Amino acid sequence: MPRLQLGDWVDDGVSWLVDHMSWLFDAIKMVVEGLYDGIYAVLTAPEPLLLAGILAVAAWWLRGLVAGVLAFAGFALVDSMALWDKAMSTLALVLVATLVALVISIPLGIWAARSKTVSAVVRPVLDLLQTMPSMVLLIPAILFFGMGVPAGVVATLIFALAPGVRMTELGIRQVDAELVEAAEAFGTPPRDTLLRVQLPSALPTIMAGVNQVIMLGLSMVVIAGMVGTGGLGGAVNEAIGQLDIGLGFEAGLGIVVLAIYLDRMTGALGAQISPLGRRAAAKARTAGTPKLWNHRPRPVVALAGVVVLALVAGGLGIFGSSAQTTAATGTDVGQGKKVTIGYIPWDEGIATTFLWKELLEERGFNVTTTQYAAGPLYTGLATGQIDFQTDAWLPVTHAEYWKKYGDQLEDLGKWYGPTSLELTVPSYVKGVDSLADLKGQSSKFKGRIVGIEPSAGMMGLLKDKVLGEYGLDGEYEVVDGSTPAMLAELKRAYAKKEPIVVTLWSPHWAYSDYDLKKLKDPKAAWGEGDGVHTLARKGFADDNPEVGDWLKNFSMTEKQLTGLEARIQQAGKGGEQDAVRAWLKANPGLAEKWAPVGSSEGKSGANGVSDN
Repeated sequence: MPRLQLGDWVDDGVSWLVDHMSWLFDAIKMVVEGLYDGIYAVLTAPEPLLLAGILAVAAWWLRGLVAGVLAFAGFALVDSMALWDKAMSTLALVLVATLVALVISIPLGIWAARSKTVSAVVRPVLDLLQTMPSMVLLIPAILFFGMGVPAGVVATLIFALAPGVRMTELGIRQVDAELVEAAEAFGTPPRDTLLRVQLPSALPTIMAGVNQVIMLGLSMVVIAGMVGTGGLGGAVNEAIGQLDIGLGFEAGLGIVVLAIYLDRMTGALGAQISPLGRRAAAKARTAGTPKLWNHRPRPVVALAGVVVLALVAGGLGIFGSSAQTTAATGTDVGQGKKVTIGYIPWDEGIATTFLWKELLEERGFNVTTTQYAAGPLYTGLATGQIDFQTDAWLPVTHAEYWKKYGDQLEDLGKWYGPTSLELTVPSYVKGVDSLADLKGQSSKFKGRIVGIEPSAGMMGLLKDKVLGEYGLDGEYEVVDGSTPAMLAELKRAYAKKEPIVVTLWSPHWAYSDYDLKKLKDPKAAWGEGDGVHTLARKGFADDNPEVGDWLKNFSMTEKQLTGLEARIQQAGKGGEQDAVRAWLKANPGLAEKWAPVGSSEGKSGANGVSDN
């Protein structure tokens, strides 16, 4: 049967939309960013515990005293884990996605409830949205809106849209037909019948749909973190990429706190605003004196509590300050200018990213670093949303990305090389010294070659060329994963003296920590060694001439690179920049060599601090 070229048709359609409808996507992006920035600014304006108190008062009003106390404790826990800003970023993203989803889904659900034709057309579309793997939605979102919050919001709202439509339609259809007929018999116009009869009666079901929209939005947050939305989703993805159990647990716990709070509050709000819920609450109040832990204040009391908290906070000066301070310890060349650095979670990429973060911050720049997979990283560079990255392996490993995006990037030069890609086994594995020796020995290695990120260039080269050159493609399965997962597998096998084949490259600190053999490549299937390049968005060097010159002249020796990598490994997660500072202190003169500041500029620096 001939292959249906459906994927090619979709590619052509998306390309046409990108080429001809970019004005529309830019407008949507501007609106989404504006909503997000506004909500995020409101959420981060007060100090964390003040906002936690306000949210606790809201929980007290809606669900009772115990709910208020638990809400405060949950948000205080998030703050204690130093995840407050990330949690508020996630909350802002979910609120924006929910708001936009409801603006679309509720009218559409009403329309579907009033028209069988619309319902028949909408139903299969909703089925498609609900069953399509959520990660697939990120691909067109990146192409239409680029990296960052807009892509994450759009992918989230599309994924969460369906329950809002379905529950709105269901709620209206379930309204007692006799009630509607009675309203019509008294001459009530259709519009008033909808607003005064159907919607109030359907409100509990509609609020259940709102709840589901929010929950699905939160479930999409982690996946949306892959496109640079940041927040708790970004932290979870970073933890996955680096196999950091602690960070993953903390970020996951933060999402749980948000999910429970939003779930309980939307459920209680639905009961508060629906006629049936209000009548039930009134009956409960007249039935007797409620217990203390179930006590709920009247709205005016809750509002007064929020006002008192705000006034006390203002008097004590515990509102967050909008003033930004520069952490520069050298000459303030950057004067607070923003620079964004993206990186793949490879050791040399992590090391040089945090090295340049430290160097640039010492010179007055405001630096943001974000972890990506290789594909989104190159997309972000090409679209100008990332300023530069330091871990491009050219001309071989990242050839496919350079071919696709090269004309939209600036190559600021090679800072290390030559490198090498290889398959590696522990030295205790006897009789396997080259790639050719793997033939016929798959049972020894359980038929597996443990790989890294599937988007990595070396993985494509391994699958498409290297295995075929040595006749191994039908004998071994390449296991996709991540660099930390591969290193964990190597550590586990090495401790048990078990045979294992892993993908590695040089330089890498694993060669100093373990006794390993690089398998020889007599057919040169891996190709010649790469250079590690710094790539920037188009125009970055012109916009930042000093930084452009520093990056073009940057280079490291193998001893310097592996030493910095080892220092970061010892520091552990969250200690990367402290490790860089300690390493620079132990290697005096390197910072001034890599990012020199002229004497005239040094004398007239904004802070009057010498570059030492």
